[in-house]
Amino acid sequence: MQEQVLETQIDPLSFLDLKTSGKVHYNLPPAALVEHALARKEGFLTSTGALMADTGKFTGRSPKDRYIVLDEKTKDAVWWGDINIPFDSDKFDALLEKMKVFLQDRDLFIRDAYAGADPNHRLNLKIVNTWAWHNLFCNNMFLRPSNQELENFEHDFTIICAPGFEANPETDGTKNPNFAILNLSKRMILIGGTGYAGEMKKGIFSVLNFLLPHEKQVLSMHCSANVGKDQDTAIFFGLSGTGKTTLSADPNRSLIGDDEHGWTESGIFNFEGGCYAKVIDLTREKEPEIWDAIRFGAIVENTRFKPDSRDVDFENKSVTENTRTAYPIDFIPNALNPSISGIPQNIFFLTADAFGVIPPISKLNKSQAMYHFISGYTAKVAGTEMGITEPKLTFSACFGAAFLPLHPTEYATLFGEKMEKHETNVWLINTGWTGGAYGTGSRMKLSYTRAMITAALEGKLDKVEYKSHPIFGFQVPQTCPNVPSEVLNPRNTWANTEDYDRQATVLAKAFRDNFKRFEDFATADILEGSPLG
Repeated sequence: MQEQVLETQIDPLSFLDLKTSGKVHYNLPPAALVEHALARKEGFLTSTGALMADTGKFTGRSPKDRYIVLDEKTKDAVWWGDINIPFDSDKFDALLEKMKVFLQDRDLFIRDAYAGADPNHRLNLKIVNTWAWHNLFCNNMFLRPSNQELENFEHDFTIICAPGFEANPETDGTKNPNFAILNLSKRMILIGGTGYAGEMKKGIFSVLNFLLPHEKQVLSMHCSANVGKDQDTAIFFGLSGTGKTTLSADPNRSLIGDDEHGWTESGIFNFEGGCYAKVIDLTREKEPEIWDAIRFGAIVENTRFKPDSRDVDFENKSVTENTRTAYPIDFIPNALNPSISGIPQNIFFLTADAFGVIPPISKLNKSQAMYHFISGYTAKVAGTEMGITEPKLTFSACFGAAFLPLHPTEYATLFGEKMEKHETNVWLINTGWTGGAYGTGSRMKLSYTRAMITAALEGKLDKVEYKSHPIFGFQVPQTCPNVPSEVLNPRNTWANTEDYDRQATVLAKAFRDNFKRFEDFATADILEGSPLG
């Protein structure tokens, strides 16, 4: 197979003191990586030219097998616990040596890339893969240096991902054969025993979630973002099922990014160079931008073909419901390049409240914004996950607890400072139920939600009348263009207002109970945002 590779005098593995008897493929273009993946039987071409690949046993991240090395740099800074599990530094060194032995007789795919569109806060990456399609994934998801940038590229963080290498829990210090270990002092991530490509992406996100707030006072955020024609920047936070992707995808606004961003003194920037979108039940009608992006160079994970064809059956859940696609952000027509924008004027917290309590739109003050940022609330309903038969409360700190090395109050305090300094509006949007809880009420109409977000973005809610919610305390607008006024006050949509009051009290207690684990680190300013009763 003929290859065009960047000419270089640099040994891409010299930094590891690693010599391999296999072939080293360095900074291959997407077409060459696809050829290798097909030749190595790592996947298949779909009818649109995308590469279909399986992740193997693991079809999602394994959070209980993700570790951070405990050392002088991290011992007093990291929020240790079930999310950030400590790992011994000597065990890390020993495991790295074992991985290097594993890599010595294998073909390797090496890639230089970076995370962070803002040059002032960029993290240069050297990625070592044993699978060609994983290297293509990294090409798609991280930012791609130009040939000129590659000439003098110096990496400052390394990812080694070898799905075929398994740890020995008895001697290596892991719980299971699979692992993802972050070493923030040696600036390295080791991943083994799992073929789920998202571990690489989220590993770097976790690294940035430590480095940027802790060392540079840059707020790292698990959110989507877009910008209007008047350069008005908006941010959307929300857990799965709240409508984050749908509501941030606006044909009248440019996409900055769909998942990970940083907020500096001058504006926001995307950490990534691509999108990693769920594709279960995908149709062109529902998500035309994602549908059209699944073409040559893109990847679809854990999907299956329709019978006797190479057409992807997006309804097929036989492998997992977590089927995904990974593609460069410039596959989206209205993507901003470079993906950097100004200070956000409006921030939206999205929740799918299945209890019918949260108003469809509310304005939060600084204390409430910090409190609800830490809470990261939504509710899952029957059918979204196996075993859920009634609405289930879900709280995820800062809308991304699994990726936070620092205590959530550190992110929330920085969030509040930036919100106050730049006079940014923060809105709580309920895309869930109204007129009663799930099973009695009805789902908020998407057209109403879009109208409320548009009104907020266009400043049409600046001078309307507001009333304070009696329990949660946030300000509820009494009128909104293209939305019936009765919809704005959820208590009035219930058949029995006393039932609403009882449900609101129960939900408020759930917020306070959830927040008890954060109270010892929370400031009085944050605690002031708590529900009243």
